[in-house]
Amino acid sequence: MATGYFCRMSLLRRLTVADAELLSEIGGITLIESHGHSAPAEVMQAYKEKAFSLETCRAELADGGNVFYGAFYNGQAAGYSKIIFNEPHPAVQLQPVTKLERLYLLSDYYDKKLGHRLLEKAVALSKAQGDKGMWLDVWKKNERAVRFYEKQGFETVGESAFVLTETHSNPIWVMVLKYLD
Repeated sequence: MATGYFCRMSLLRRLTVADAELLSEIGGITLIESHGHSAPAEVMQAYKEKAFSLETCRAELADGGNVFYGAFYNGQAAGYSKIIFNEPHPAVQLQPVTKLERLYLLSDYYDKKLGHRLLEKAVALSKAQGDKGMWLDVWKKNERAVRFYEKQGFETVGESAFVLTETHSNPIWVMVLKYLD
């Protein structure tokens, strides 16, 4: 190996209940980084406290229907994904189909291809399960995410609302990726 050369390493690994604290931490941070400006601060805080409490994360990780993967860069947690196999949606005609419920990176790790790696892993797992495609919800104003999914072959098939609290929701696109093979 040449001297002075440093190779940055990335790793994906399945998250387990033992990773609940990690998921709670990076889940809350990535939520605020990507959606913090989509609602008043108190609305975002209330949603974060509910969706990313340690108890909620433990329960989600313990649920065998959820598949979480963590992305690590140089040994540091950088992001995560969550998929659910055979999760239908009224706007998606494919059956069976996987839901990509979350794919988030900490902003320090944008542009390191970790989102691509997480998505590739999710698609590979979905195909191995026998599902015919993948769908997701994405906030309409998250233009970076919308462009990312479009570049990966996802198409918009509908719209809906993502409920943050009883009094606030955000408009979302429903997008689908159909597998060709």
